[in-house]
Amino acid sequence: MRAVDVIARKRDGHELSREEIDGFVEGFARGEIPDYQVSAWAMAVVLRGMSARETYDLTMAMVASGETLDLSQVAPRSVDKHSTGGVGDKTSLVVGPAVAACGVPVAKMSGRGLGYSGGTLDKLESIPGFRVELTTDEFLRQLKEIGLVLCGQTVDLAPADGKLYALRDVTATVPSMALIAASVMSKKIASGARGIVLDVKTGSGAFMPTVSEAAALARRMVDIGRRAGRRVVALISDMNQPLGSAVGNALEVREALATLQGGGPRDFREHCLRVGAHMLILAGKAHDLATARKRLVAVLADGSALAKFRGLVEAQGGDVRAIDDPSLLPAAPVVVDVASPRGGHLRRIDARTVGEASVRLGAGRARKGDPIDHAVGIVVRAKVGDRIRVGDPLFTIHAKDALSASEVQGALLSGVEYSTRPVAPLPLFYRTLRS
Repeated sequence: MRAVDVIARKRDGHELSREEIDGFVEGFARGEIPDYQVSAWAMAVVLRGMSARETYDLTMAMVASGETLDLSQVAPRSVDKHSTGGVGDKTSLVVGPAVAACGVPVAKMSGRGLGYSGGTLDKLESIPGFRVELTTDEFLRQLKEIGLVLCGQTVDLAPADGKLYALRDVTATVPSMALIAASVMSKKIASGARGIVLDVKTGSGAFMPTVSEAAALARRMVDIGRRAGRRVVALISDMNQPLGSAVGNALEVREALATLQGGGPRDFREHCLRVGAHMLILAGKAHDLATARKRLVAVLADGSALAKFRGLVEAQGGDVRAIDDPSLLPAAPVVVDVASPRGGHLRRIDARTVGEASVRLGAGRARKGDPIDHAVGIVVRAKVGDRIRVGDPLFTIHAKDALSASEVQGALLSGVEYSTRPVAPLPLFYRTLRS
């Protein structure tokens, strides 16, 4: 097989065989196929697409390019979740401990934020001393001992995907349904979980702006999971406005702690309960959403979910005093409220605008490797559908200095729209797809 022939076949719209895909991915992973040819192939995929079978074969070829984890001996019913990213999405910090407190092991490998989409690892590192890098042995031992791990990638999982993504990021080939689905699912399959809940965001703050596009991506990932023998549920959830109130690393940890204590913003709490309920069902701990939700409400109310999070922090070297006293978390020196310049019913609080303002404050990164400020961020004080009066607080900015706080106020207000008539609240979820 010559790489140029594979490129040409995809360029001309032909369906690639499994052998062609395997050989191409293997050659790329071993350094035998140069970046420029892989970039050409990726552009051909963007323009011509891939069938469901091709996408599955690409996924499994990337899985085979590295190590895989077998969790069956330590956690035969482990479940995992994946979010396609959004603004204020700190769901893993609540769902992981709550589901684990219900007796279902959760082994989650997370990533860092890039652009306006936050990353779980950055949030966890707001806790003093928290260690996100674990060895494979540490990962498996902790999963066995406390039933919960939230960390960075511990082994060389799907390395071909990592190499391919680095090329896609600089060659305008990120927006491909097949390449996105294969990227997500290759890592999930390689990490060993038998049940996977996918939280696919849609809206202004999501990669997939429309429900139909998000559903198409979800169907593709669910199909991969079915073919690979995994039980998969995909939820299409809203990201037109930030999830919860807090946007920014330490601020989001505080909000997660409040939720683990039985409080937290209503929309964020309900989102966590829905995602967690599907995880319990996949693990066989409940037969329906209502029963699963009751179990999760119970562990939030009795403190066992918070205790599980405390155990996670302790196991990974974090200062557990910050769990009981969130004032020990990083705090910004400047806190400024942004008042509403007019009254009315809120029609829009643009998620992307809030996320980009948070990045400007220093809470996110424009490029991989950029430093971040764990203390800064934005608290959104209202939701779409709320009735607002002139002067009511819309946002609270947490900044390193007064200048940076003033620089984002106008941007935040530009993402707010009003209506003279009542506006219905945005739905939390739009669709559910299953394998």
